[in-house]
Amino acid sequence: MPDTLIKHFREFIELDRNEEAEMLSFFRLTSFSRKEALLEPYTKCRFHFFVIKGCLRLFFINDKGNEQTIQFAIENWWITDYAAFDNQAITDFAIQAIEHTDVLAIDYPNQEKLLRRFPKLERYFRLIYQRAYAASQFRTRYLFDFSREEGYHHFNDNFPDFTNRVPQHLLASYLNMTPEYLSEIKRKKRS
Repeated sequence: MPDTLIKHFREFIELDRNEEAEMLSFFRLTSFSRKEALLEPYTKCRFHFFVIKGCLRLFFINDKGNEQTIQFAIENWWITDYAAFDNQAITDFAIQAIEHTDVLAIDYPNQEKLLRRFPKLERYFRLIYQRAYAASQFRTRYLFDFSREEGYHHFNDNFPDFTNRVPQHLLASYLNMTPEYLSEIKRKKRS
C-alpha cells in the first residue's frame, strides 16, 4: 500500500528507486474505522494525511452547533488543517473517516526532516498545495456565483467520485444546503 504514495510522487517529480524506502520511513501507515476521528477540534494538529484507500472529510462545528463540511479526501488526496499543521497550533477543525480508511500519516517534525533530506519533495508539495488551493477557489466561486442547483451539478459533473461515495447529508453540508433540498435537486430533471 505505501507504494501508492511513491506512485503519486512519481506523477509530479522524478525519483531514484534507492530513495523510496527511506522516503516511506518518515510515514506511518494507519487505519481508521468509519466515523472515527483523525483530528478533533481544539487539539494540536500534528499530522498530514495521505489517503491510500477510503474517504475522509474536514469539517467544523458552526455557532448553531451544525457540522459544516469544507473538504473531502479520497485516494491519492492529502488532508489536514494546513494553517494549524504548519504552525503546530490548535485546530478548530475535525477530520473524520467517512468509510474505513487507510492513510499514510506524517507528523510535522518528520515532514520537515523529509523535505530537508529530499529537497525535490518541496516541488511535489508545492504542486499539491497549488491544486488544493485552486480547488478551494473553485468551491468558493461556485458557492457565491452559482445557484445551489448549478453548484450541485457543477460539483457532480467534475467530481462524480465524491457524489457517488459521500453520504447525501455530508454532500449537502459541503454544498451549503439541506439534505432535503439536495434530494429535491437530484429528483429534478436537468434542463
